[in-house]
Amino acid sequence: MDDSSSASRSFGMRTAAVHAGHPPNPCTGASAPDIVMSTSFIIDPGVAFSADEITDETRYAYTRWGNPTVTQLERKLAVLEGAEECVAFASGMAAITALFIYLLGDGGHVVMSDVAYAAASELANDTLPRLGVQVTRVDTSDLQNIRDAIRSDTRLLYLESPANPLLRLTDIEVAAKIAHDAGALVAVDSTFATPIGLRPIDLGADYVIQSLTKYICGHGDAIGGALLGRREVLAKLRPLAIHMGGVLSPFNAWLILRGAATLPIRMAAHQEGALAVARFLEGHSLVTRVIYPGLPSHPQHELAVRQMNNFSGMLTFQVGDGPRAAQLLSERLQVLHYAVSLGHPRSLICYLPTNDLLRTSFHLTPAQELSYRSFAGDGIFRLSVGLEDPADLISDIENALAPLS
Repeated sequence: MDDSSSASRSFGMRTAAVHAGHPPNPCTGASAPDIVMSTSFIIDPGVAFSADEITDETRYAYTRWGNPTVTQLERKLAVLEGAEECVAFASGMAAITALFIYLLGDGGHVVMSDVAYAAASELANDTLPRLGVQVTRVDTSDLQNIRDAIRSDTRLLYLESPANPLLRLTDIEVAAKIAHDAGALVAVDSTFATPIGLRPIDLGADYVIQSLTKYICGHGDAIGGALLGRREVLAKLRPLAIHMGGVLSPFNAWLILRGAATLPIRMAAHQEGALAVARFLEGHSLVTRVIYPGLPSHPQHELAVRQMNNFSGMLTFQVGDGPRAAQLLSERLQVLHYAVSLGHPRSLICYLPTNDLLRTSFHLTPAQELSYRSFAGDGIFRLSVGLEDPADLISDIENALAPLS
């Protein structure tokens, strides 16, 4: 299969997920992707020993510079996202950090979602200001907040949609136009949606970030991250990734390649299960609020329908006595696992107390805190619906919460 971005238009997503990035091995005829664990490669004496001088012809000299298995994954992800290029990293946070340092390492201004993945949020709270970066945090679901925050020196608008953990959405197409009109670039962490549910580059974003650990791997057994965008820009960013050292292991790349092949059909199953569980929770007497983009009750359901092709497997809900319910769930669940992370074949649930998150990860203004609490109350359960039978998940939750009735 052609690895150019045009392949994503000439082939369906299921075909691209299976075939893009790794044609059969011309030497062995192997149909499945190769795993190349060698750290070193035979090189020509004329190859320069500098990551700054890597070319497509010389990229395989040392695995920190480049590795054939990692390249196969990068090419597949670029096709799935409709991007020109992809750089893989050892984790999603490594990808986020590389982007921030590349664009903002000498200072500058970034407008960032006030609620985002906790580690990214904490990076913006602490590390970026020490580097001389000015950070403005806003609720990006309100586009006027973006307009008001963008300045003449803004270099980057950083979005998450759906946002972790609130599942609040941002209209990426309009937000990108606002940023571009002011001369700023746009990055979107699309981990919750995956390229099956949302392709930010098609909506005008310059960069897409994926935590490959989650849905794209899909098995809960490999950590990785990816940054996607224009080829000429990522060619300049790749040496930074190499120098920082946060490169993806070829074994993890191989595991993630295996998972990516089934991403479209898995996301269909995740969505089916999440919708069934969300509808059950909406009718449960102990549940006071359910947030899922696929439900008409989501405050941005119309945007979700317009912008997303799959609503994913992530939902949140509130229970009157959250801490007591969390204890019961951790003790009584038989099918779901009380654990962090998401996108695994098994369903995962955890309780996120609002006061704890506001103290540690999210440093919000009073107005922003009010907006956060309008979604989360005093705390929310974040549920990653896996691939189990929805009826079994529903029964498991119902039995675990029974003592509260």
